[in-house]
Amino acid sequence: MQQIRSQVTERDGLFELEAGSDVLDSPRYNHDMAPTKVRERTWNKWHITALWVGMSICVPTYTLGGVLTAYFGLSVGEALLAILFANVIVLIPLTLNAFPGTKYGIPFPVLLRSSFGILGSNVPCLIRALVACGWFGIQTMFGGLAIHLFLGSVFEGWKSLGGTGEVIGFMVFWALNLWVVIRGAESIKWLETLSAPLLVAVGIGLLVWAMPNVSMTELLAIPPKRPEGASVVSYFAAGLTAMVGFWATLSLNIPDFSRYAKSQKDQILGQIFGLPLTMFLFAALGVVMTAASVKLVGVTVSDPVTLIGHIQSPVWVAVAMALIIVATLSTNTAANIVSPTNDFQNIAPKVINRTKAVLLTGLVGLVLMGHELLKKLGLIVSDISLETVYSNWLLGYSSLLGPIAGIMVVDYFLIKKQRLDLAGLYRDDVYPAWNWAGFLAFGVPVALTLLSLGSDAFSWFYSYGWFTGSALGGIIYYGLCVMRAQPSAVKTAV
Repeated sequence: MQQIRSQVTERDGLFELEAGSDVLDSPRYNHDMAPTKVRERTWNKWHITALWVGMSICVPTYTLGGVLTAYFGLSVGEALLAILFANVIVLIPLTLNAFPGTKYGIPFPVLLRSSFGILGSNVPCLIRALVACGWFGIQTMFGGLAIHLFLGSVFEGWKSLGGTGEVIGFMVFWALNLWVVIRGAESIKWLETLSAPLLVAVGIGLLVWAMPNVSMTELLAIPPKRPEGASVVSYFAAGLTAMVGFWATLSLNIPDFSRYAKSQKDQILGQIFGLPLTMFLFAALGVVMTAASVKLVGVTVSDPVTLIGHIQSPVWVAVAMALIIVATLSTNTAANIVSPTNDFQNIAPKVINRTKAVLLTGLVGLVLMGHELLKKLGLIVSDISLETVYSNWLLGYSSLLGPIAGIMVVDYFLIKKQRLDLAGLYRDDVYPAWNWAGFLAFGVPVALTLLSLGSDAFSWFYSYGWFTGSALGGIIYYGLCVMRAQPSAVKTAV
């Protein structure tokens, strides 16, 4: 006989839900969104380290140094320091927002129900999902190019397909990504654990290839592309904000992964081991490889896929492209598909299951890349650069996501005191449908960010958007919550 009321039990600081009919029959619940059982939390610190290595070693990371020197006016040394500092900084919201995922086994959208409301959680979820779908499309474009070059190295006739071959590669890689995520969390864990050592080996191999052709002293001595005599502070701060924005998305939806961690210690150590150093070293490799590309292949090339495509040996091109395909797959599945899959399910869990949500994610990513795909097929002509869109996004979306990160941290640690009503997060009778404190705390920083775009005096608010947004969002949320009576759910939470 099915129990009517849900029960919550604790094992060594980890909470587990035995769902009764009150939760099972709720429109806010499905099996994929349910809290993970303690026995399902199997990721140790090395699995989480591998997750971050797999996500960090990708084409966009490789190009970060070039983005900072070309678009943000930093020298090579300043750019690498900005990348290192940014990833140390972003560890703070990553580890803090991972706590409730590990403790309660809940994904990101369910955690948002506490700070934005049961229905209101869909707004920040969809903002996060749209960004992820865009990144999914961009990464799939890189993966598709790698498949095209791989097939061109194996089959001579494939090269003649040109842009059409790239589009075919895109669709093959697109389908492969969706297949991995549909198979579930264990499939992603297996992929990341397998790919991490391979990706480290790729980085070492590329470095060995490049180092004889570049002088680090000359590279570090290249003057920055900013007005002579200009203070480095504002340029460095803007670049730092953009680099924080690179993982601003994961600092929100890290519960999607930490819900599988064995303990808080595992999720903390795994993130510390896996993120800052990997990002720094692979971005540094990108700077070195770009500088060496003139001697290696005769032209300056800023992305590894195109660079390796210039190699004359078909065997080495095939091997390198196969590894790049693995690298991009490990990044794309974890960083850009898992989150929107959960976010789309949150809209209507009884209607949208994981498989449907994965397919919806793929469809949105495909539509967002439609312009680029049509260009490759020769159906339209456009000067819009994918790299320009990518670099502008880094700063822009970090400004939007910063307040959400601040609100989540303040809600869980200061307002709820790390105590949530686990069953109540899946029903409509405990937390409000819309938590207007969360929306006001989110709306004010976003409005100020938009207004600052048209004001020279307040342009700093946009330039440092993630920092100003997260701090102001958290402060406003805390102030609004302490000014009103707390919901009874907080008093009775387990």
